[in-house]
Amino acid sequence: MKTIKIMSLFSLLGLFACGSGYKDVNTEEFAKTIAGGAVAVVDVRTPDEYAAGHLPGASNCDWFSADFMEIMSAAYPKETPLAIYCRSGRRSAAAAAKLSKAGYTVTNMLGGFLAWTDEGRPVTQYDVETFFSDSGKPVTVTLIKHGTLALSYKGLSIHVDPVIGLGKPTDYAQEFHKADVILVTHEHWDHFDKEAIGTLTNEKTLLVTNAACAGMLGYGTVMANGDAIDLPGDIHLEAVPAYNYTEGHTQFHPKGRDNGFILTMDGLRIYIAGDTEDIPEMANLKDIDIAFLPVNQPYTMTVEQCVNAAKVIKPTVLIPYHFSQTDISELPERLSSISVKVLLKNMQ
Repeated sequence: MKTIKIMSLFSLLGLFACGSGYKDVNTEEFAKTIAGGAVAVVDVRTPDEYAAGHLPGASNCDWFSADFMEIMSAAYPKETPLAIYCRSGRRSAAAAAKLSKAGYTVTNMLGGFLAWTDEGRPVTQYDVETFFSDSGKPVTVTLIKHGTLALSYKGLSIHVDPVIGLGKPTDYAQEFHKADVILVTHEHWDHFDKEAIGTLTNEKTLLVTNAACAGMLGYGTVMANGDAIDLPGDIHLEAVPAYNYTEGHTQFHPKGRDNGFILTMDGLRIYIAGDTEDIPEMANLKDIDIAFLPVNQPYTMTVEQCVNAAKVIKPTVLIPYHFSQTDISELPERLSSISVKVLLKNMQ
């Protein structure tokens, strides 16, 4: 009897959807919809529900939030299709109706997270931030841990400094598909992990790194500071300097050895600094939308140096990372005088 009631509810939701301009699909169709990377995936459950586990690549916006529509309107361009879900499908159906009325193209998953997990489909616990290119294409950044990131754009998977361990709840073999591109900034153990690279690599994976890492692996496309190449998916990649200059610290990251990277995706520019201090070359970085800056002296920056770097680079969004036990809580206040949004995430 319970199953019949659930099926009846889904049927009613389907009729409601047809009259409201959004599309209801089952979990299989939802998985196909999100696989190509052309839609923004939004989990409309509470932050606690999201933190306990969510679909890979899904950002979070709580339907119960009083300013749900204001948050969505500020975060998601109308030209970007949305794929949304909740626990069972009720909240997401209500959200889908409101979003479609506001002009969004919305796909809603029937059965929600419960149906997805009942079928054994993949979930993650990592925070995800979604950004948008100039033409509204979603770029998702999975904040894995420390210096490790995973980016997805137009179905292309890019992993930065993949490392197994460091308190991660899962490993790469369990959670991630093979990477299209792997970027490694330098050879320190918390950035360069042969096992993680091997797990993510297949015959099509492109590895880009510095000369030292390529030498230790016996393969890889080598980039030095100042080099630039084009990646698949119309992505432009630049290698920029990353080093220490403070006396007594220069042995950690000597000048000229390591890379930071800038990825440009349809106008969206993401700067991943690697291990560096607030070096003079940062003044040459232009039009940065998202900056990942490390805050972990003596190896990278002090909080003061991070503030200085942000004021020089002037990114739209700053995400401090690689900060270990450094207290970064004062960064938003320290940067309140400039137009930068500081996102404090679990990137110790």
